[in-house]
Amino acid sequence: MQQDHPINQPEQQHSPEHHADTVLLPEPTPWPMVLSLGLALSITGMVTHWVVSLLGLVLTLRSMVGWFFDVFPHEKHIYVPVQAGIIEITSTRTTRSQLPVGVDHRKLIPIETFSVTAGLKGGIVGGIAMILPAALFGLIRYHSVWYAVNLLAAGGFVHWAGESDAFLAQFHLYGLLAATAIHGLTSILIGLLYGAMLPMFPRKPILTAGFVAPLLWTGILYSALGVISPILNARIDWLWFVISQIAFGLVCGFIVNLQVKVRTPQFRALPFSVRAGIHSDQSHKEDPSHKEDQ
Repeated sequence: MQQDHPINQPEQQHSPEHHADTVLLPEPTPWPMVLSLGLALSITGMVTHWVVSLLGLVLTLRSMVGWFFDVFPHEKHIYVPVQAGIIEITSTRTTRSQLPVGVDHRKLIPIETFSVTAGLKGGIVGGIAMILPAALFGLIRYHSVWYAVNLLAAGGFVHWAGESDAFLAQFHLYGLLAATAIHGLTSILIGLLYGAMLPMFPRKPILTAGFVAPLLWTGILYSALGVISPILNARIDWLWFVISQIAFGLVCGFIVNLQVKVRTPQFRALPFSVRAGIHSDQSHKEDPSHKEDQ
């Protein structure tokens, strides 16, 4: 008769009843951690002392031998007891009954929004409108329309930090080019932000765009301008700066709101009756606000 192979003998010694409340798992072994420690010591000895590398080599070889005999001639396993039970899930949070919601519930983005072109137009026109209060400030305070231009350009010119007010009141071609680049880029970026954010504030958008947003970023800039541009922080007149920001916000928001909105993927996800503008019974049932209006 053919005898069973020794590798199968350990599996046959256990009856099915023995496995009813146990699970077969690999036997725990420390050799992987010893191997990693040995390799780490071997590399550490290259920058410290050769004795450290020798110790690492010994640990590496010993862990390789020990790990080998954990797998060959057959893998070592142990039976771990398993205790079956029912775990009750409890929570201190209270639940509320959910009312029927309509098709407009939890929109991730607006159904309609402004295009990139709308933000560009708003930023450009708003930037032009912002120049008027800044130039008026220079005329009243320093009798020159170039003071605000050069002061903005000084944020990029380190060697202008110690210049006098008389110098900043004069015309400088480099200052005009630098201020135009800084002001134009900033106005376009904020205009794009207006185009993306205004559709999310349908109630009183002019108030949000013309006053709330300018005051918000003025407060942020007030706390950070000392790090961004010390010369601008030392000479800026915050009252006129706020007036300029409000002028930008009002004009930019007005121009953006004049543009035609484009539909978003959120609109295409709505039922056909809503997208087609048909006031069907289905759309009335899905929209509880319609009942409130009646």
